[in-house]
Amino acid sequence: MFFRILPLLCVFCTFAAELRYDCAGFVSEGLLKDPTLAETRFSTEAKKNKISAIKSSAILSKFEISMMVGPAPGLEETVDDWGDTVDTWDFSKMGPFFGTEVKAVQPLNYGQYEVGKKAAEADLRQQEMSVVGIENEKGVELQTYYYNYLLAQEMLKIAQDAKIQVDKAYEKLEDALDEDDPKVSQMDLLDIKANMHTIDEGLIDARTGISQVNLAIRFALNLEAGDTFIPIDTVLSMRNDFFPSLEEAKQITIQYHPDLKRLAAGMEARGYQMDLAEAKLSPEFFLMGEFTYVKSWAGNRQAIQKDAFSQDAVNKIAGTVGFGMRYKLNFWDSWESYKVARSEYRALKLKDNYAADGICLRVEEQYIKVSAQKEKVESLRASLRASEAILKGAAIQYDLDPSETGKLVSAYKQNVNLQKDYYFAVCKYNIAFAELMSRMGLSLAQYHNLYGENK
Repeated sequence: MFFRILPLLCVFCTFAAELRYDCAGFVSEGLLKDPTLAETRFSTEAKKNKISAIKSSAILSKFEISMMVGPAPGLEETVDDWGDTVDTWDFSKMGPFFGTEVKAVQPLNYGQYEVGKKAAEADLRQQEMSVVGIENEKGVELQTYYYNYLLAQEMLKIAQDAKIQVDKAYEKLEDALDEDDPKVSQMDLLDIKANMHTIDEGLIDARTGISQVNLAIRFALNLEAGDTFIPIDTVLSMRNDFFPSLEEAKQITIQYHPDLKRLAAGMEARGYQMDLAEAKLSPEFFLMGEFTYVKSWAGNRQAIQKDAFSQDAVNKIAGTVGFGMRYKLNFWDSWESYKVARSEYRALKLKDNYAADGICLRVEEQYIKVSAQKEKVESLRASLRASEAILKGAAIQYDLDPSETGKLVSAYKQNVNLQKDYYFAVCKYNIAFAELMSRMGLSLAQYHNLYGENK
């Protein structure tokens, strides 16, 4: 029974180690598991902690409690040299002692707190948009890995198929020579041999390409030693994502681009920082209070033991509360802080005047590249169809006349080169389209949410 189950377990383990993704799934998994992105996302924690610190400082910015327990000496009444009755320490009658002291300060500058919190929140949004921009760039890199993997697979198929076809032609030519066919010669055989190295070179390049892309994919997906990546797509084809018009692409860019959102958040943060620096030129107001309580149960205190609030030389209860004001005498230091914040705000304001135009020009530049690459793919597709027709004709002629080796080899070389050019063009188009989405400020998932996966 065990030997029957063992093969099934082996098959199960083999399939369990195969990770299958389409392009969208691969990008999503890569963004989730990439170790460098995890480090980048962690940078927002410091900004969140700063907001928490501001919120915490708004309520009881200073709150201290100290307590002490231990033994204390008793008191006894004695008469001093002047005839007065006084309390003196009696170390022969020790007793328990408890004391506590509370100090608190509550700021009243609520306006400064609100401005400071809003500035920190805008700074956090700025950092988050920076992370989004990095993730979009990483998405392009992951799509490049995916399509390059498919490209390497296609190159391997082309090389393997070409080798099979050339081997068949070589075998057929050898048979014709063995049969002393007058239409063929040894030179025809040598002609095929002379072109075999290009087929072998294509196989080596394809296998090397797959191995290199696999290394990048393993790092991006953080794969274990036994895991294997397998793309769901079996062929490399042009992506069928919706291709918007240039004007629509620019509108999407202005609405979604993280750099523009980061600039807006930066201006907001600098504006609040300027308001905060201006507010700090005025005095700060606060409430403060202090409370002290001391109680001892030592000798000669039978009469007052039950009174928790009795006071004497040891027992004590006291408290103060008041309204305070603090003002920095170094006015020029505060004024310089205000000037720095104002200069940074004005610099961002100037940048805002041209940022959207500059980003839209980059989108337009990439849009032109994608459109041109699309035209190249369509042109190569038409040439490839013609090449396949030529190859079929050459193959038919070779079947009728084995001496037509040169035409067959030439047709094969032309067809193989066109296939290579076609698939390289498709890969370039797919990657260029990924770059266009990134320049529009969208991730692959966002783009699919806007337009659907297949339009």
